Amino acid sequence: MRVPFVSLTRTLSIRPLAEARGAMAERPGWAAIFAKAFSLVAREEPVLRTLFIKYPWPHFYELPRSVGMIAIARKEGSEDCVLPQRLRAPDEMPLAEVDALIRHAKNADIHEVPAFRRILRVRRLPLPLRRLLWTIGLNSGRQRANFFGSFGITSVAAFGPGELHAISPGPYIVSYGALRPDHTIDVVIRWDHRVTDAALIAATLTRLEQVLNTEIAAELLADGAASVAKPVRAAVN
Repeated sequence: MRVPFVSLTRTLSIRPLAEARGAMAERPGWAAIFAKAFSLVAREEPVLRTLFIKYPWPHFYELPRSVGMIAIARKEGSEDCVLPQRLRAPDEMPLAEVDALIRHAKNADIHEVPAFRRILRVRRLPLPLRRLLWTIGLNSGRQRANFFGSFGITSVAAFGPGELHAISPGPYIVSYGALRPDHTIDVVIRWDHRVTDAALIAATLTRLEQVLNTEIAAELLADGAASVAKPVRAAVN
């Protein structure tokens, strides 16, 4: 709650991406698409991999790779809950693998997901130990990424249109709305204002739109073509 978050919303035109995704028999989820796309942009812009650390003195910590935290809505017993699935360097993974990890976190038994198991272990500790781990996690650069990631992805698009301005301990959190018939989509980026200002985020949204319509759309087209290709048997004399 004490992080000075600022938000910027922009409507992105993603017709090439939407058409490539729409042509696929098995479509990857939007969370996977935005996780990989943002990570690709962050590969080019180190500030998008930079954390603000308060202790032992205020300083910045630049991560070598992005770590995404994807908000997974689940029902455990009769209780609704949201748990974070961690994705290390999603820009270095095939989009199908990113999507598979998110779907596994959504559908598998909660004890079969490593990120969830760690949360369950920590919550069994006494409150003073939990708070100590929280303090260490927030104020150690590499552990900050391991515990909380360098960016988060969350959305309520499955329940209809609307902007989501979420809270997160990470420096960046990306939210997206529902895809419109004209192939536009609203995207919100909230960020720690101690790390950067709005000019970089505006440029990030422009670059994100480009990446979605080029690299990501091209990968979807290639995956779609591979899924319909039939093996050809060699003739035997």
